[in-house]
Amino acid sequence: MQHKIFETSFASVYPLYVAKVERKGRHKDDLDQILRWLTGYEQTVLDAHIAQGTTFRDFFGDAKALNPNRTLIKGVVCGVRVEEIENPLMQNIRYLDKLVDELAKGRAMVKILRS
Repeated sequence: MQHKIFETSFASVYPLYVAKVERKGRHKDDLDQILRWLTGYEQTVLDAHIAQGTTFRDFFGDAKALNPNRTLIKGVVCGVRVEEIENPLMQNIRYLDKLVDELAKGRAMVKILRS
């Protein structure tokens, strides 16, 4: 069974991510930085995906340079350990959720980006 988030527009969730990080004193530019780190997208490509209403499936499916260090992301999102998620698309979505959570909690960018 496919989860409905796979066909959800990334553009519909992006403003929620922005609002979450801005409520905690971070910036949209910080969010975009972690998105570029995770996906390998240039900012213009990221902006195009947002403008086009790309689904999460296509957003991650088009990312040909997913950061190999994303597997260093550990922890729990929605009650599930991200490192134990078997579906690669769901795991990438939850990696993103975890990064957004870390950004909103004020974690240093160097730690968020696993540098």
